[in-house]
Amino acid sequence: MDSKTLEEKIIYHKNLYYKGVPEISDEEYDLLEEQLRKIDPNSFALQLVGSNVFSGEKIKHDRKMLSLGKTYKKEDLLKWKKEHDLVATFKIDGSSCSLIYKNGKLQIGKTRGNGSFGENITDKALFIPSIPKTVKTQESFEVRGEIFCRKDAFENLKREMEGRGLNIPTSQRNIVAGLLGRKENIDLAKELEFNAFELYADETELSSEVQKFEFLQEQGFKTPSYKLISDDEGADDIIKDAENFMVDGDYLIDGLVFSYNSLELHRTLGETAHHPRYKMAYKFAGDIAMSIIKNISWQVSRNGVLTPVANIETVELSGANVSRVTLHNWGNVKENKLKKGDLIKITRSGEVIPKFLEVVESSQEDFKAPEKCPSCEQSIFEEDIRLYCHNDYCPEKKLDELENFVKKIGIDDLSKKRLASFIEAKIIKDIVSLYELTEEKLLSVDKVKEKLANKLLSSIEDSKQTSLSVFMSALGLSGGALNTCEKIVSAGFNSINKIKTLTVEELIKIDGFAQKSSEDIVNSIQDKKELIDSLVAKGFVFEKNETKQGEVLKNKKFCITGTLSMKRSDLEKLIKANGGSTQSSVSKATDYLVTNDTSSSSSKFKKAQELSIPIISEVKLQELIDGEIKI
Repeated sequence: MDSKTLEEKIIYHKNLYYKGVPEISDEEYDLLEEQLRKIDPNSFALQLVGSNVFSGEKIKHDRKMLSLGKTYKKEDLLKWKKEHDLVATFKIDGSSCSLIYKNGKLQIGKTRGNGSFGENITDKALFIPSIPKTVKTQESFEVRGEIFCRKDAFENLKREMEGRGLNIPTSQRNIVAGLLGRKENIDLAKELEFNAFELYADETELSSEVQKFEFLQEQGFKTPSYKLISDDEGADDIIKDAENFMVDGDYLIDGLVFSYNSLELHRTLGETAHHPRYKMAYKFAGDIAMSIIKNISWQVSRNGVLTPVANIETVELSGANVSRVTLHNWGNVKENKLKKGDLIKITRSGEVIPKFLEVVESSQEDFKAPEKCPSCEQSIFEEDIRLYCHNDYCPEKKLDELENFVKKIGIDDLSKKRLASFIEAKIIKDIVSLYELTEEKLLSVDKVKEKLANKLLSSIEDSKQTSLSVFMSALGLSGGALNTCEKIVSAGFNSINKIKTLTVEELIKIDGFAQKSSEDIVNSIQDKKELIDSLVAKGFVFEKNETKQGEVLKNKKFCITGTLSMKRSDLEKLIKANGGSTQSSVSKATDYLVTNDTSSSSSKFKKAQELSIPIISEVKLQELIDGEIKI
């Protein structure tokens, strides 16, 4: 294929992508760019950023809105990381937006457009609740982020648009592009959401990406959840989180964005004409195939949600034989009238669970909605896009609840299969009954010997010594992921009584908590009060190391590098728990560099020596905390 043909294809598919109706996968598009780059690295088509799909007033960007460099390989990501700390966020799949603030007020909202000029969408921005209309600071600045649509909001929009006689959107992604390009019914933008991820200001004292996110939150912006990563293990964890979110999350993501945490490094590295050198998108390469649905089965979660799974004729995807595909939720099944015999298109990205994309050819079979819970045969209830079983004693619901608790509380050697056998043997029926197990009860179950019984009892007993945030996440609270629970505890709700009396009003005051998520968590805690009291009565004791143990390190800034005996994340927690703070790079403001190395060629070590900043080991740090040596 010659360069002219490639250029035409790239421009054609780029415009379709920004209209929200792509015909090829991201990976196929990236291959086209790679082919052209080999033939003509200076081609104008490679310099294009964004698209001209919106047709309103065009406004110039003071600073170009660039694309991101990208990789599909973890090895390339780690090679790019080098020794630097990274900040990772999910890569939200929506439409990029720029917001200009002057004198504390929103002045202009504009799309990314072609990267140099964007369309004026200030009228729509005013309807989006999560875009602050006023901010605390009076300094002029620009915020960039992503406008997107959550699953529940998408269902609301479909109903609203149908009622107004408008064309009903077909996906969460193209509804965003569609609404931002509208000239009427602009109030529909009220169902969209904005997350900020970038800040440009003339004067700023911020030195890290983490501080940037903190500043944005202080100004009233929602931001993507972010994670500071210091080692390869941290990168592995966030990649797994993203893979799971792509299947179960309530909005669309197409990978992760990694940024160097040091803003000084951002300034030093700068940008190419196409992308910043200090950011990298990690995307999941997706294979696509077609297969026929043999039947649809329904799985019941611990929260009573029925999740549809298509059992399909086996097909190879990403090097694996696939015979089961998630269909997401009841709303998706109903909208596409999915049934036995349908020929469907499916995808599998990396290690992510295979998922349904679209119907290619509908079968002649009748579409039927499930009438009863597949586990307990009780009545089911339709609520928005989901089906629910409200039977508290539903076997599959209980099994999922138990499995979640066991995994998160840390009871080893108790698999889902073994839990199911215990339920069948009637030696456990719920979470509390786990703590009523005896050796005699365990030995009554087939294939459980004395050694395993004693090991399980020991592990169950040990699980009573845990942190409050781990305990909360194990309860299966609605929206109660571990990092969410950690935020709540670190905000001062650090006892079981404070958790039980937590109110929505108190929760909203914590950065990152919206009205809906706060209501979900508080209502879930109230629903589980009896369970909480019963577990506390069984002897649960919560560690006190989640809040500040003291302020011996107050106002002291630490940078960490080199050889360590404990995990960097644990060392950071220790410093913060005693009143100190951590930095990603050494500067004049740094009080101590922590490392077990006595000499090093690392830039942090050399900088500390140049600035005469004390270099201390982990042992010396502990002595500082214990008061054995003076600060």
